[in-house]
Amino acid sequence: MSEVHPPRPGEQEPWTNWILIGFLAIAAFFLITEHTAHVLGALPYLFLLLCPVLHFFMHRGHGGHGHRHGGQEKEDGK
Repeated sequence: MSEVHPPRPGEQEPWTNWILIGFLAIAAFFLITEHTAHVLGALPYLFLLLCPVLHFFMHRGHGGHGHRHGGQEKEDGK
């Protein structure tokens, strides 16, 4: 006959992982369903906030605004 031993300290029963996964799935479901309205309500404001942020980061590399790249100087001194 096989003997049933209690788990050692620090070990878990195999079914405890399934309980944890089930609990996390239920929690994720309720978080998604309850907060979708909040996220979708803030979406237009996030797009408006995205405009100046993209403008700031996208204008770094085009070389405009009087900055010259490559060390070339203008011939006429301007």
